[in-house]
Amino acid sequence: MSGQPSREELERVLASADCLHDAATIEAAVGRMASTINHEYRELVPLVLVVMNGGLLPAGWLLSKFDFLFELDYLHATRYRGQTIGDELHWLAKPRKSLEGRDVLLVDDILDEGITLREINAYCRQEGARSVRTAVLVQKDLGRPASATADFVGLTVENRYVFGCGMDYKEHFRHLPALYALGRTEKQS
Repeated sequence: MSGQPSREELERVLASADCLHDAATIEAAVGRMASTINHEYRELVPLVLVVMNGGLLPAGWLLSKFDFLFELDYLHATRYRGQTIGDELHWLAKPRKSLEGRDVLLVDDILDEGITLREINAYCRQEGARSVRTAVLVQKDLGRPASATADFVGLTVENRYVFGCGMDYKEHFRHLPALYALGRTEKQS
């Protein structure tokens, strides 16, 4: 794992980044997702599981628009650990609430290769969840099928390294309300 990026590196990355979707587009996508999710869960009381850390912002935006009853918990499983290329899945925190017999809604930032979401979904089913559905703010168009699918998708983006809206570049920029891609000259190390 490389060290903390310098301020100069972070400023260069942000200055050279391409804005793929501005804050207004993100807000509209969240509104569309929330409307669909509200319809699907109107007669259920699901357990909403936020996939940390990336799912924190999208979940916050979505939760404020939900008009159904739900419980909230989180889990923390990652393949990136501060890097821009994924590795094996590491569990940092599992949900505290029982999943037995529950309708689970996973909320995450992005569906990329789908490995993390596939393994989290399998975990929820092993723990006895009645149903598991996934909401992601962003899905990458990889040009091939991912290892998992999402039930609710806000936006689709090209296959580039993206950050903002919960997604990070070396643990930075999650807070940005717009979605950016690394500039074409930046490398993903």
